[in-house]
Amino acid sequence: MKIFKIIAVVLFIVFVGIQFLPKQINKSQTISKADFLVANKVPANIKNKLLTSCYDCHSNNTNYPWYSKIQPVAKFLENHVIDGKKELNFSEWDSLSVRRRKSKLKAIASQIQDDEMPLSSYTIIHKDAKFTKAEKQEMIQWMTQKRDSL
Repeated sequence: MKIFKIIAVVLFIVFVGIQFLPKQINKSQTISKADFLVANKVPANIKNKLLTSCYDCHSNNTNYPWYSKIQPVAKFLENHVIDGKKELNFSEWDSLSVRRRKSKLKAIASQIQDDEMPLSSYTIIHKDAKFTKAEKQEMIQWMTQKRDSL
């Protein structure tokens, strides 16, 4: 029984200690002119769904939930956002070449079609980020039309 108390105390100390690890916050004070929503005429329904389903991980402005302040969750979210922004950053959209934008629009439509995005690990907690069939078709159609118009 004594060993369990020692393990519990050590784990508690480690848990408290990791709370002091620095956290990188992905929260911009301004919206860039290069942002996807600023650079394009995006219909309200598409804009709202992008903000709900995509922008937390793929922009410079993440809306953090309360549990993001607790380690090790904070580190997991930080790495997740960094990886998402490496793949696609809507905040820097207009700085991409036309060829790259076309490629990204095709990839967005494809990943939504194949239910790869938004990630299931995200939609478990963010239920409103899931696409209905109609939203999915609207988004794919709009992304395809946007790609074709570039």
